[in-house]
Amino acid sequence: MKKIINTKNAPAPIGPYNQAILKNDILFISGQIALDPDSMNLNNNSIIDETHQVMKNLKNILAEAKMDFKNVVKSTIFLSDMKYFNDVNEIYGSYLESGMEPARETIAVKTLPMNVNVEISMIAIN
Repeated sequence: MKKIINTKNAPAPIGPYNQAILKNDILFISGQIALDPDSMNLNNNSIIDETHQVMKNLKNILAEAKMDFKNVVKSTIFLSDMKYFNDVNEIYGSYLESGMEPARETIAVKTLPMNVNVEISMIAIN
């Protein structure tokens, strides 16, 4: 049986999906963008601000499922342009414990929701 995971500490979904689904100790987190959960406004003054907000949103969803970044086994990063790769990579890495980094791919796409520059999804195992 699957369990829906939603928290007020991450932005409410902007479409027909949930923040995350827990199934058999595996947490599937929907792609997160830089929406501030309190105001639902984008925190997109810079790619640095965007990435920090995305990682905070992911952290809060993991916490709601009683997990943290050490539980993450797979992540996918979508960028509007590969020119953001180094900044996003540095900030993303700062949230992870050395030696505990998950498998990952980073993909440049034409457009992301609300025209953001970064979106990240994750899979975690308890």
